[in-house]
Amino acid sequence: MTQNEFLNIVMPFKDKVFRLAKRLLVSTEEAEDATQEVLLKLWRNKGKIGTYNNVEAFSMTMTKNFCFDKLKSKQAQNLKIVHSNYEEKNTPLQKQVELNDSVSWVERIIQELPEQQRMIVQLRDIEEYDFDEIAKMLDMNNTAVRVALSRARKTIRERLTNTHNYGIK
Repeated sequence: MTQNEFLNIVMPFKDKVFRLAKRLLVSTEEAEDATQEVLLKLWRNKGKIGTYNNVEAFSMTMTKNFCFDKLKSKQAQNLKIVHSNYEEKNTPLQKQVELNDSVSWVERIIQELPEQQRMIVQLRDIEEYDFDEIAKMLDMNNTAVRVALSRARKTIRERLTNTHNYGIK
């Protein structure tokens, strides 16, 4: 496999690998390192890439596992979860403050979800993967993925509603 062939296969989903790593590791620098490691592992095993049914799903699984290993390591003590990728330019300041506050609350609520639900929300709602792909990546039943996503969304909705109705908790 030539370098150009490899890049044609890997480049379309490189950003998804980064976003998943950023969601799990929080730090942009750590996410960039994780993305680089995953792509390096894929390059080292470029001869085997043809044997994978779905290289993108395989790389997402690699990313998930690498990030979990990283979080389990002692270096994880320095990682803090922060995610901000929402920024709109033509909104009034008050509306922008409200939107940023809502996004911040949703981030906090997502971080409080169980790990499996957090992963499913990331893969489905942010990365926009199909249920079948998520089930394969997480080694779960398709129905279990749907149930976990439904429960996660319900939790997010309820907590966000409570926050807006009753103020800061």
